[in-house]
Amino acid sequence: MKAIFVFFSGMIRRLKTWICTSVVKYTCGGYKGRIRVNGWSLIGRNVFLGNNVNFNGIKIFAGTKSRVQIGDNFHSGKECMIMALYHNFEGETIPYDTTNIDKDVTIEDNVWIGHRVIILGGVTIGEGAIIQAGAVVVNDIEACGIAGGNPAKVFKHRDKDHYYQLKQEGRVH
Repeated sequence: MKAIFVFFSGMIRRLKTWICTSVVKYTCGGYKGRIRVNGWSLIGRNVFLGNNVNFNGIKIFAGTKSRVQIGDNFHSGKECMIMALYHNFEGETIPYDTTNIDKDVTIEDNVWIGHRVIILGGVTIGEGAIIQAGAVVVNDIEACGIAGGNPAKVFKHRDKDHYYQLKQEGRVH
């Protein structure tokens, strides 16, 4: 009986991944290669994905004038958000008006973000960076930086020699 349960739970998990991946491929603005989406995700037309992008449940809000670009070999934890647009709080009404402020987000290659990370508009996350779970990224993060907190700050760096050696060898997950 346990073997049957394990078999069907594995089938359900694979079906969910296939459905989530198909929805992201259909709704994004474009992608370069392999995409894997293991959790329910919301992606818009102004989101462009590299090769080997892995989501575990993410919501990406991009306006009509903003663009979210995610590089190759990206991995995210669960319940992450990228918000590339804001309500205009200096408009014609309070607390905000009907217009949006759009700001691009760029995430370079080989970036890993943990569970429940929030990335706000106008941010670039450099190649090889790691963002700690629960961080709120409001400013740029440099290449190979390891950042965390609210607001996220770089508190450590990857060993760049090791990182670039692995990259040169093509050893990606």
